[in-house]
Amino acid sequence: MSGDSDCTRTSPSAGSPSDSELLPDRPKYVCTLSPDLVTKAREELQEKPEWRLRDVQALRDMVCKDYPSLGTCLDDAFLLRFLRARKFDYDRALQLLVNYHTCRRTWPEVFSNLKPSAIKPVLESGFVTVLPHRDPQGRHVVCIRPDRWTPSNYPITENIRAIYLTLEKLIQSEETQVNGIVILADYKGVSLSKASHFGPFVAKKVIGILQDGFPIRIKAVNIINEPRIFKGIFAIIKPFLKEKIANRFFLHGCDLNSLHQNIPPVILPEEYGGTAGKLDISAWNELLLASEEDFLHDFSELVLQCDSSPHDLLVSGDADEKQCDDSLRGMKPQLYYCY
Repeated sequence: MSGDSDCTRTSPSAGSPSDSELLPDRPKYVCTLSPDLVTKAREELQEKPEWRLRDVQALRDMVCKDYPSLGTCLDDAFLLRFLRARKFDYDRALQLLVNYHTCRRTWPEVFSNLKPSAIKPVLESGFVTVLPHRDPQGRHVVCIRPDRWTPSNYPITENIRAIYLTLEKLIQSEETQVNGIVILADYKGVSLSKASHFGPFVAKKVIGILQDGFPIRIKAVNIINEPRIFKGIFAIIKPFLKEKIANRFFLHGCDLNSLHQNIPPVILPEEYGGTAGKLDISAWNELLLASEEDFLHDFSELVLQCDSSPHDLLVSGDADEKQCDDSLRGMKPQLYYCY
């Protein structure tokens, strides 16, 4: 399904025949939110159920008018992710959608052949997983353990691919779209040589995706067991963070009691002072790998058209590289000093 064909078949705005009548091949949206989450979405995201499909159609019309060659999926459920991530601000949701595609176009090392089976070694290493239980606010906890990565086995971009697919799987849930997620990053055993792989160019790309190029709400980032070297890592990351996101970083060191103030022990594995048993990565790995066909179908609709020009997009990869190369000169001395 190409972006051009979608746009030429898009229905008119509110007051015209329904989208499902004009586009019988497009899945009809069915809300899966509980009454409590409908209320939360109304209060926190400005989502009004009675206007929901009208808002989706407005965003769809903007895509077709301003970016007819974007090649994006225009299904109601897909576009809703971007509206919710930007509190139903049409302009900001459109920018997020375009950035989402721009990120995929400008970093082929991450986004080429992106499917669960392609990152199976990363999943098996335990570098990234999702805890089986949500927190009291209904948020999934994404657990990242850099010490599980051996740089000689595969490049750092494979880890980023695994994190991205994890987020893609999580955001399929409307509950996650409303509640957001929490990140738990365990930096135990991260050495200087390993930290040096996460330079300014990679940092800017990853932060750019998480802040401005992916429709997910990151509500907290909990750092545990960070060594002194993390001061250098965070010094690289911080200039790229918006103040709102920077204020959601919590550095706990080895203080599990501090961690438990943010994530209750009842959902944490024993490794982090919790009561939920040993950390088991198999369940999440099986779930993600079983989604292979879903990803192949979904990503097949996210191919940028050949006639898209760089001016159609909002991010310049060349400019990013130059800025990051300039920053790279000061990175290693900073890391060595902290180490």
